[in-house]
Amino acid sequence: MTLGTKMIREDKTARELFEAVMANPARNKFGFGEKLAIVNVDLQQAYTRLDLFKTAYETDPRQIEYINIISRLARAAGMPVIWSRVAYKEDAADAGVWGTRTDTPDSLQNIKYDSERHAYDPRCDIQEGDLTFTKRMPSAFFETPLASYLVWHKVDTVVVTGGSTSGCVRATAVEALSHGYRTIVPIETCADKHESYHFANLTDLQLKYADVEPVQSVIDWLEARQ
Repeated sequence: MTLGTKMIREDKTARELFEAVMANPARNKFGFGEKLAIVNVDLQQAYTRLDLFKTAYETDPRQIEYINIISRLARAAGMPVIWSRVAYKEDAADAGVWGTRTDTPDSLQNIKYDSERHAYDPRCDIQEGDLTFTKRMPSAFFETPLASYLVWHKVDTVVVTGGSTSGCVRATAVEALSHGYRTIVPIETCADKHESYHFANLTDLQLKYADVEPVQSVIDWLEARQ
């Protein structure tokens, strides 16, 4: 008798699989704790400005609007808001092996400090009291001030937004859970280049590492604390 699962093969799309997982009413949630932080990952022009860069992508056209709403509500409730972005020094040596697969003007390691690709999207409502920093690797935790900042603010819940869902959002969410935080990924606040990558990773996050929720659930929780 086989108790485990042999890999399932079926014709459902990644979106259909995601919808089926989200429709499971028996799935337990990590839930919200007492204090959250909004961690907005890589909302920089290289990835958000469809009019400027071919590396940019869009999933929900209201993504940044939703991010601004929950960031504003978090600030009003005395909860921290954090923005990360990625860039490298001129010789790209700090990109390490991640910067070796391609070398074109659009390559990751060729996002240089203070360039147009490095700049935050001007639609982002970044305020003076927010924490902003540049990272080098997928997770917003890796070799950045994020972990100590969350400890200082006595945060127990991390809300991860940004892009890409399959890359830096996923890496940040997995590491948030690994650091012991309740982790929430609002669906409408994440973006990727292809719906297959987007929904496959949201499914995996929901099954293992995070509560994947409509952004309204975060809005409702924060509005109750105003």
